[in-house]
Amino acid sequence: MQQKIFDSEWRLMTLIWENGTMSAKDLSLLAKERIGWNKNTTYTVLGKLEAKGYIKREDPGFLCTALVSRDEICKNETRTLVDRLFGGSKKALFSALLEDESLSKEELEELRALIEKR
Repeated sequence: MQQKIFDSEWRLMTLIWENGTMSAKDLSLLAKERIGWNKNTTYTVLGKLEAKGYIKREDPGFLCTALVSRDEICKNETRTLVDRLFGGSKKALFSALLEDESLSKEELEELRALIEKR
């Protein structure tokens, strides 16, 4: 099971997924532009992502490559959410979603179609 991904790690992973393999330096410049981070913050988060096995950094140039997909992390985080907030019950999650009055008729139909498709 993968470890929890924190918001800062998610933000940096998103940049890597969107841009593919890139140097830590280029990633820090992009993070400065898009997130407002300084180089040290970016490098600290990269170290955490590497320690968790989400990315690899290799020479030359500390090239950073994602080792997990966005989909893998989303599935893991969803399992964690269902376990923690709904006692592992997907039915309880769907009930909570369906009780949300802000869902449009179209969104409800899309959920119905997804369930029926399964």
